[in-house]
Amino acid sequence: MIATDTFAKPPARSFWARIAPVLRKADALFHTVAAWLTPLADLLARYWVAAAFFGSGLTKTLTGSFMLFGHTFNYPLSLVPTESTFTLFEYEYHVPVLSPVLAAYLGTAVELLMPVFLLLGLGTRYAAAVLFVFNVIAVVSYPELMDAGFQDHQVWGLLLLITICHGPGQLSLDYLIGRLMGR
Repeated sequence: MIATDTFAKPPARSFWARIAPVLRKADALFHTVAAWLTPLADLLARYWVAAAFFGSGLTKTLTGSFMLFGHTFNYPLSLVPTESTFTLFEYEYHVPVLSPVLAAYLGTAVELLMPVFLLLGLGTRYAAAVLFVFNVIAVVSYPELMDAGFQDHQVWGLLLLITICHGPGQLSLDYLIGRLMGR
């Protein structure tokens, strides 16, 4: 080795050696942003499914009013299915094992109650599991379901399965209750 070798330029770094630190920083930023967006994505997935099932439940119920102390109070929905709902369950939807009347009551109640629990994130995994089974029964019970409707049911089933496996996320009452109880 001669003295001039120590002052020579260092060997050129390869492209990958130069780009690796930038890629590491980009990857870290990507993971940070994803961590921030995950609670919102969990909430949006729950909302998407809850809105679909709740909207369907609203089409099956009666609206009405009641009198109390001479004043009429209107309510937007009840758990009482309409006559057309009973007819649908008798002639269109062929729910296995259950009578059409019982299936109409249970179906309407599930579509109105479980989405509320799902959206609030209260008993979320259980509500998602009930809706997942309900979704499967809906597909099996209504063989005339169009391709587009079947695809919707597949998406809802996948979102429910993700919620069952992943949990409700940080924007839920389950998470808040868990934090308050020290879990």
